[in-house]
Formats: sequence, structure tokens, C-alpha cells
Amino acid sequence: MISIIIPFNNEKYLERCLDNLKNIKYREFEIVMINDFCNADIKELIIKYSNELNIRYYETLKNTIGVGNARNLGIEKASGNYIMFIDSDDSVDINLLNFLQPYINNDIEMIKYNMNFINDKNQNMQDNKGNMDIEEKNALKKITTGKEWFNKEYFKDKFLDSPCLYLIKKDFIDRINLRFETNVFHEDFGLIPQLIINANTFVDTEYSGYNYFQTDNSIIRNNNYSKKLKKVDDKLFLYEQLLKNLGKYDLDVITYENILIYYINSIIASIGNLDYEDRIFYENIFEKKRLLKNFKCKNLKQYIKKLILKYNMEFYYKIKN
Repeated sequence: MISIIIPFNNEKYLERCLDNLKNIKYREFEIVMINDFCNADIKELIIKYSNELNIRYYETLKNTIGVGNARNLGIEKASGNYIMFIDSDDSVDINLLNFLQPYINNDIEMIKYNMNFINDKNQNMQDNKGNMDIEEKNALKKITTGKEWFNKEYFKDKFLDSPCLYLIKKDFIDRINLRFETNVFHEDFGLIPQLIINANTFVDTEYSGYNYFQTDNSIIRNNNYSKKLKKVDDKLFLYEQLLKNLGKYDLDVITYENILIYYINSIIASIGNLDYEDRIFYENIFEKKRLLKNFKCKNLKQYIKKLILKYNMEFYYKIKN
């Protein structure tokens, strides 16, 4: 069985989300709804869908920043063999779980799928190459380790750290004993890459099965400047947590270096989104923490990037823009 974890602090799109799950063809799943301090009374909504869906409802006890606490509660309460995360304003392809069934049967620890971007008119916003033809869909993708996949993909912008793009074995999460950090934004950045590099079996299906609705409250679209500042602070904190954890993992040198590069690149990108004065402030922190010492160059392009960052980060952001 699959446990679909849905944290929410707003009821606005819950009905749409549950309507979608009601139509999923694969039926061996439960819904673990986590009320993360939503003030609305949703009892009638749960009663409405309980006849058709196996819903388990819980409430968080601490009002924290981000959804890490709510997702952790969902993991704790999940009774399925696999865990899936869905944000309450999103949906999934109704065929997704059927498509993933062969990989579930093979006990793959992490199964990845891709994202569709949907606008407020319910239209796909991209040229979707993930919806493959029948022959491609039926061809099982190669099983690798998480390390192998990460080392090929870490430098690409593929929403690698979004938990909503993975079906994850519950006993794997418990065995690794990692959870989302709480009171941070982008807690995904702290957890998912570390799960990936520890997965003994991993498959990237390349199937576009998750529908991300571009709403105003989305973190990806949210232009709140205070959140941009906290995002940098949180990523620096999560980087420090990563350094503490790396010694526990059985990593080869390449994977060890690449996950550090992944984190450092993400921090650099977040600093670049700030205004000039704040950018200078965080550039100084970046230098004091000596993050570049863990940026091991793999090619000429990375070497040039490191050289520019070392001597003039502002110049790097100018040429980047």
C-alpha cells in the first residue's frame, strides 16, 4: 500500500486535490492528511470523501515555519510500504500509480517521476516530453543506485530536491533515519539529496506524473523578499547539517564531492537573488565559511567559475545575469 501524505494550512484547493485522488485508477493507497494549523473547519469535507477514499486525519501540535514538521508527522503516521508527498494545491496523473506498479513490485527504494506545470486555466505550461508513447511507457527504466543517478544529474535543474517527485519506501526512510528539518524554508533541500545518495536501488521513470499548479502562494513563485533572505540563511544551515551527516554515509569520493558542489551551487544561486547590500553581506559570510574549499572542480567550466567566485563574486553575478 502507498501512503499519500498531504500537509495543508489552507483549505482553498483541498477539494480539487481530493477530487483528483478519487479518480486515481490504482486503489491500494491511503491518504494521510496533516492539518498544519489551518483554521478552517474541514470536517464536512473529510466526511464527503471518506466514503470513496481511505483518509486518516491528524493535526500538528507546533506552529512551525515550512512544512517539515507536518511531513514528518505524516511519515510517522503512514502505514503504507511506500510514501508519496502531494501538496494540497496540486494533483497527480490518474495513471501514475499504475505506471509505477512494476517498480513497486521490484521493491525499488526511490522511484522518480517528473513535473507538469499547470496554470490557473488548468493548461499545461510546457511542451510536455514526459508523456511518453505507449511503447516508451511500457519499457521499464534501468535500475541504478541513488549515487549513480545523482552523479549524472546533480548539476542539472530538474527539481532534484522536491519530495513530490518521488515514491519512497517507508522502511528505507526509517533505516536511514533522516527527517525533514523544521522551522526552515526549502526543507526538501536538506533531506531529499541525502536520501538519494543512500538509496541502494533507484529508478528515474521520466514519466510526467505530478501536476504543479502555479498559485500565488507557491514558494517557487513567491516574491516575498524576507523569504528570500531566510532561504539563504536556511540553506547555509542545511549545508552545515549536511557536513555533520556525511561522515555517517558510505560514500565514494566522487559522490562526496558532488553533493557538496550541489549544495554550494544552490547557496550561490540564492545569494544572487538578493539586493546588492544583502548580497555583499552574504558574500562575506560565504567567504568566511570558506565554502569554496569544498567546491572540487570537475571540468574547465567549474574551474573558471570557482576562480571568478574566489576573487569577485559580484562579477560572477553580473556575467551570470
